[in-house]
Amino acid sequence: MCNVYTGTPQDRYESDCRSIRIQGCVTSIRLEKEFWEILDQMAEEEDQTVPQFINVLYGEILETHKDVSNFTSFLRVACAIFLHRKGEVMQTH
Repeated sequence: MCNVYTGTPQDRYESDCRSIRIQGCVTSIRLEKEFWEILDQMAEEEDQTVPQFINVLYGEILETHKDVSNFTSFLRVACAIFLHRKGEVMQTH
């Protein structure tokens, strides 16, 4: 694999815990730094801060599924979908 994955600098997969207010309650979210950077991009595309964007996502997932059993896992998957869709758009142009 030529170190494509294992050559990744360790700081990209170190976790970072941030305190965020979601629907009026302060909570902490621990994600790897790479995911925080992707969330920064996602929020920027929506002209929002990361906390604002996370609040929107939280509200939408509650509206859709009525429950949030593992929100951090959802955020990771949302980041993967964002990158996947971004790649699809780049291939069509």
